[in-house]
Amino acid sequence: MPKLRGEAFWRETLRSAHYVVAPMVDQSELAWRLLSRRHGAQLCYTPMLHAQVFLRDANYRRENLYGEACPEDRPLIVQFCANDPEVFVQAALLAQDYCDAIDLNLGCPQMIAKRGHYGAFLQEEWDLLQRMILLANEKLSVPITCKIRVFPEIDKTVKYAQMLEKAGCQLLTVHGRTKEQKGPLAGVASWEHIHAVRKAVSIPVFANGNIQCLSDVEECIRKTGVHGVMSAEGNLHNPALFEGRNPLVWEMAEEYLEIVQKYPCPLSYVRAHLFKLWHHTLQVYQQLREELAKVKTLEGIVDVNRELKLRCQEEIANQKEGEKPKEGLPFFHWICQPYIRPGPKERCKENGASRTEKGVRGKRALEEEEDGNSELLSKNKQKKKLRNPNKSFDPSLKPKYAKCDQCGNPKGNKCVFNMCRGCCKKRAFKETADCPGHGLLFKTKYEKSLSWQSSQRLIQNTEVSRRGGVDVEETAVLKEAGDN
Repeated sequence: MPKLRGEAFWRETLRSAHYVVAPMVDQSELAWRLLSRRHGAQLCYTPMLHAQVFLRDANYRRENLYGEACPEDRPLIVQFCANDPEVFVQAALLAQDYCDAIDLNLGCPQMIAKRGHYGAFLQEEWDLLQRMILLANEKLSVPITCKIRVFPEIDKTVKYAQMLEKAGCQLLTVHGRTKEQKGPLAGVASWEHIHAVRKAVSIPVFANGNIQCLSDVEECIRKTGVHGVMSAEGNLHNPALFEGRNPLVWEMAEEYLEIVQKYPCPLSYVRAHLFKLWHHTLQVYQQLREELAKVKTLEGIVDVNRELKLRCQEEIANQKEGEKPKEGLPFFHWICQPYIRPGPKERCKENGASRTEKGVRGKRALEEEEDGNSELLSKNKQKKKLRNPNKSFDPSLKPKYAKCDQCGNPKGNKCVFNMCRGCCKKRAFKETADCPGHGLLFKTKYEKSLSWQSSQRLIQNTEVSRRGGVDVEETAVLKEAGDN
């Protein structure tokens, strides 16, 4: 059967999917995909898989794809991150029998993608991307798709999309943010960029960004003309988003936990999902938040979920008539609803910073009162405080360190050069010197090496001399025997 392309691929293989669950690392596993499909999702992606690891590690393939075969989990697109055409295609060949298309991740903006040189950090390398997609389009029996982020310039984004289409991409998902827009700097996704791409290419286009409820989906399709809309954060907080419902949180949590019993996944995935589903409630019941973070078994997570449900039901029973949701929420905290990520100004205000400069988020100030109030500490410091109650985070009690003469970092107290370890190591190596304070013994080791070499030469000379003496004695014996 010939490989379907473009619109035909979207209509027939993807069944004209409009509602799409995004690829999410450690979050779009089989159990969550099945829950989302039950509540309106028409197409799902696997979490991003590392092509090189997938190619070399049979356990990785089994844990992330082979062991998850499920007839209900279709249509399905497998997403890979990669930066080598051969590696990408070889990994895709191992996955193509388990999915309906292979997606190349060109949208991940995280630091791990920068270090690994993949995701959105390939968006300037058009020659490489062309070679990857051309080869995949030629070798694979399923279509190749791409998920991208936009450039600040609409024209460049359009040319980028057209290049991918020309290389063989059969469906394009456009996240309307640049690679710099992430975390507290995410801001609003640009549907204008997405609309421009949709008009400029002939292949199907999915939109990603600004999707918190079904009305957002409908508005996005109307304004951009895309074939479908992808949701990530919105789906995690409300898996019934595509149904246009806002169900009780415990209904979704209990249903998800039942699916996990049948299709197990790592406990960290389950815990992360419940943190998202119960996000607003866990701001109210902080103690249960700590319990959920510490629990070590699925049964323990079920118990915490049950306790959260009971607390909410008790709150509902004691609710006064006409009472409205607190904290500016559209619904009461036990109802599935969006979480709006605070921008840099709000985040800095929360963290005690007065403002940010040039749109860059300032560092978190150490928030602590003299009476030792730990509620104002960062979450990380609160955990350290739990492990060591006597530990103090008062900056006035911290020792003041002298600076390295070379770079300004704290110097070693016993360093002979008055430097930090890094600078000391370079200087000690260059000068063949010792620094006992940093445990650097270049001079000592060099002298030991010379001594060892000298002893080896002495041993060799002794052996040569001994062998020479034996030879003289043997010659004399042989001569005497000949004379006789």
